[in-house]
Amino acid sequence: MDKRSKIALYVIGAVIVLMMIAEVTKPKAINWRDSYSASDKIPLGCFVLYNELNTFTNKPILTSEESVYQYLKTIDSTETKSMVFINNRIYFDAEESEALLDFVNKGNTVFLSSSYFYGNVMDTLNIAVERQGSNLFKATSAHQFTSPHLKTYNREFKDVIENSHFVSVDTLNTTILGTVTTPNENGKDVTNPNLIKVTYGNSNGQFILHTNPFAFTNYHMLKGNEDYAAAVLSFLPKQQIIWDNNYKSGRRVITSPLRYILQNTALKWAFYISMFGLILFVIFRGKRTQRIIPVINKLENATLDFTQTIGELYYQHGDFTNIIEKKIQYFLEFVRTNYYLNTANLGPVFIEKLAVKSGNSKEDTKVLVEYIIYLKSKNNHTEADLIELNKKIEQFTKQRN
Repeated sequence: MDKRSKIALYVIGAVIVLMMIAEVTKPKAINWRDSYSASDKIPLGCFVLYNELNTFTNKPILTSEESVYQYLKTIDSTETKSMVFINNRIYFDAEESEALLDFVNKGNTVFLSSSYFYGNVMDTLNIAVERQGSNLFKATSAHQFTSPHLKTYNREFKDVIENSHFVSVDTLNTTILGTVTTPNENGKDVTNPNLIKVTYGNSNGQFILHTNPFAFTNYHMLKGNEDYAAAVLSFLPKQQIIWDNNYKSGRRVITSPLRYILQNTALKWAFYISMFGLILFVIFRGKRTQRIIPVINKLENATLDFTQTIGELYYQHGDFTNIIEKKIQYFLEFVRTNYYLNTANLGPVFIEKLAVKSGNSKEDTKVLVEYIIYLKSKNNHTEADLIELNKKIEQFTKQRN
């Protein structure tokens, strides 16, 4: 790598480090996302309320992380309990509504605080809610209790509020516990119910419904409105509380390991640094390196060398007769081994069988066999005899290959 490339690499590295330092040290923006989750410490989470619920009961707080239908089948139904739902909107399907109504019918209490209710439960209780969407987080609203003993807990919510109220209730079974006063389009103050109690069943079961879930968030609990939230929850019977942590806008849903990593600041930066380092490694170590492969010499055929040496020895001494005898013996052994023929009698029958099994013509086979018989009958042989024999044998064995 030349000097210019090194300087460019150092500059890029310095810029990345400075960007990381700036990202880590910059102040975090306030998260105003609706959550209502017990674990969230953001302004619209319910971390403070959840940790203060112990003051409303003398028994441990139970937490539901699943649907009402599934959770209510797992609890002890011999003692009455209060189930608390707080979210910006609450909806129960037919199956969940049936389980919730059955729970209240046994004498239990359900507390619902939401800006908007809908579903089978609301239809059964004959309740309808109206939301003032145009005044979201803007219109100041006064929240009062109908009981004279609770007037000291009345509060005025000036910001971070979404005003809703009940427009239809079942007057036979409903008690209005609190109201909300907001200005209408003409600027006049209008008061409507926003906290009600609805009796249900024959065992003193009840629904307590409230239309200001913002009052229970960390923002208002730490801004002087905690007494109002405490007064609302004081309508719950002194019994074990079940906190719903499933029907939440801020419910934590992790569908993959990568999402979990990217949601955590420390893990996210560790992931980015690892990926950046991997890219650098690929760039600068892109060339494949491989250790030297040793040269392995093939094994020497000592038998072949020995045969060649012996053959050269015979040839140099001019002992053609001995070489011809060895070559004839080798050929006949080849016939016995490969064609399973008896070579004791090299007559016409042998010639015919050898021609069929070897794939040669009868004439060529006859020529070779008769030439072998001729050489065996001679006492002295010449170099020409050896060459002719070798030529005929090679021509004969080529057909096998």
